[in-house]
Amino acid sequence: MTDFSSAKSVSASGMQAQAQRLRHLSENISNADTPGYRRKLISFQTALGQGEQISPVQVGRVRLDQSDLSTIYDPSHPLADEAGEYEGSNVNLLIELADAREAQRSYEANLKMFDQARNMSSSLMQLLRR
Repeated sequence: MTDFSSAKSVSASGMQAQAQRLRHLSENISNADTPGYRRKLISFQTALGQGEQISPVQVGRVRLDQSDLSTIYDPSHPLADEAGEYEGSNVNLLIELADAREAQRSYEANLKMFDQARNMSSSLMQLLRR
């Protein structure tokens, strides 16, 4: 029975990690036009337990993308320098949307695994009751 619990635990940790990833991706998308905004990056790690073969997923530290900020020419902008340019964000909407779709699909895969483990556990309990 612990294998089913472990599978559900790993799937639930994967769903939590992907939900947090989606939160950061949505922040990036909403701040794409904010001057000076740096894209947030998130990484995943496995939470190693003692003697466990199956490890849940943990979210690593949130980092800021250190790639160059885009330069925008708009002399009428309040942040523009004497050349009429200011620094925009380093968010690429195409990349953010692709990452959001990947995170959504990963979330759905973890949800299906969770449901499958739950259904298998329930079926096993029904068989044992007979």
